[in-house]
Amino acid sequence: MPTVTQEQVLNQLRSVNDPELHRDIVSLNMVKDITIHDGRVRVHIELTTPACPLKDQVREDVERALHKISGVQSVELAWSAQVRSSRPGASLLPGVKNVVAVGAGKGGVGKSTAAVFLAYGLARSGATVGLMDADVYGPSIPTLTGVEGARPELHDNLMVPVDAGGVGVMSIGFMIARSQAVIWRGPMTHGVVKQFLENVDWGELDYLIVDLPPGTGDVPLSLAQQIPMTGSVVICTPQDVALLDARRAVKMYQQLNVACLGIIENMSYYLCPQCGHRDELFDHGGARVAAEELGVPFLGEIPLNAKIRLHGDAGTPEKLFTDMDGHVRDALERVVANTAGQISIRARIQQAAPTLTIE
Repeated sequence: MPTVTQEQVLNQLRSVNDPELHRDIVSLNMVKDITIHDGRVRVHIELTTPACPLKDQVREDVERALHKISGVQSVELAWSAQVRSSRPGASLLPGVKNVVAVGAGKGGVGKSTAAVFLAYGLARSGATVGLMDADVYGPSIPTLTGVEGARPELHDNLMVPVDAGGVGVMSIGFMIARSQAVIWRGPMTHGVVKQFLENVDWGELDYLIVDLPPGTGDVPLSLAQQIPMTGSVVICTPQDVALLDARRAVKMYQQLNVACLGIIENMSYYLCPQCGHRDELFDHGGARVAAEELGVPFLGEIPLNAKIRLHGDAGTPEKLFTDMDGHVRDALERVVANTAGQISIRARIQQAAPTLTIE
């Protein structure tokens, strides 16, 4: 049987491209180790996010490439993940690798719910995640995450985010009564955003998800002015009015030099859990068309589903991925994975990966 060499394996791996970055996995420094024994090849691949949307495709491409080598009897892949930072050298929140704003052109489209399932979906994949509620006029994150009434602790004169099932949460809702109306002008909202960035100990995070108020007002501007962001995610529903406002939101982020990671279509359709009948109550597919017209990614569609609402009201976000019909769970996981993929692309744009050398 021919002897398989490390050089042969490495050369074949150079023919395997990352499906999103369109560069080979060797030059991207994704290949961390190669071991060969009696025709059995084991390759350790490090992904740029534990929620990689195209892991299965990478697996298939690697196996196909290595089986072309004469003498290879079997291929085993070992996986790890290291989230890359899109904010190298950031002076504010230096321990946070990626800051992602979740916004919408109008209210009532499920923006806060989307921020929650993105945060918990990324955390469920193994990432460290924080969730900042910057929707100062309607802070719903404490309710959605089951920590309403909690109070942040102080440590070394910094507020410590409230632990909500493994996700660190900070919200103005922790500091005001549930029924209290927030009647503030722009400078006050700017001050809250500044305080949540400068006076909160976010620690080391792979992702900080920021739930913004709807519209194109002061808070997105304040956030963009104060910290470098990885990008924004825009939530909309399929109706023409919602899509018009979503386009405005995308344009706003572009004017602020914040990359739009993509658009999510929420309440995209209703699938009857009893008979499986599909009803497109608010139309369907408009967000995909808008994304194509604007030249931004389409991250996926989320169906209208009673359990999403139930777990939001109950403050049990972890059950969005465990107590959910398979079709809905798959839709949520697909959106989370696509968003993670876009974040990885932005991080790669900011960083040049070192070249692999195997002794």
